Amino acid sequence: MLSHLRPALVLFVLLTVITGVAYPLAITGIAQIAFPRQANGSIISSADGRSIGSSLIGQDFGSADPKDAARWFWGRPSATSPVPYTAFNADKSTGSSGSNLAPTNSALIDNVKLRIAALAAADTAAGYARPVESRIPVDLVTSSASGLDPHISLAAVEYQLPRVATTRDLSDEAVRAIVKHHTQDRVLNAIGEPVVNVLELNLELARLKE
Repeated sequence: MLSHLRPALVLFVLLTVITGVAYPLAITGIAQIAFPRQANGSIISSADGRSIGSSLIGQDFGSADPKDAARWFWGRPSATSPVPYTAFNADKSTGSSGSNLAPTNSALIDNVKLRIAALAAADTAAGYARPVESRIPVDLVTSSASGLDPHISLAAVEYQLPRVATTRDLSDEAVRAIVKHHTQDRVLNAIGEPVVNVLELNLELARLKE
């Protein structure tokens, strides 16, 4: 029996060392050398070196005040709450999760209506009169499973751009130039669609002088 058990134990220890210690250490070392920023979470730091977010995780800006919220670009809504647009709805102690609502659940339509109303309230707070023919991009009224998406579509940015520009007393062209700086093209110019990192976009807006 020992003659059978010994090679099994030796193989177990050997594979544990290789796959559980050596391989993870090697991959971690290569990542730290070749892709240090990505390997450490793509952290975004302030001028004083303080970590303020990750380019891989979206977060909301502003307060519950509609006029303050209107000053920022909004990301994907979270399935944990219809509004406000937040990745962590602290008052309900909910974070990143799905809604668990079936496709036929009428609550999904109700949530979309609430998000449309929130967008309209932001326009009103900004003093922006939106043209009647404007169509709301789908990613502003349908939620992701988490609401932590770092990107929104160009259509979602363009829809919000006049509101943000009006609230900040900037020209559309000035805000559009900032947007262009944070627009990511298709992968290999063929996969997906151009998107905008809404976290980085809002951080640049925050750095503008009032």
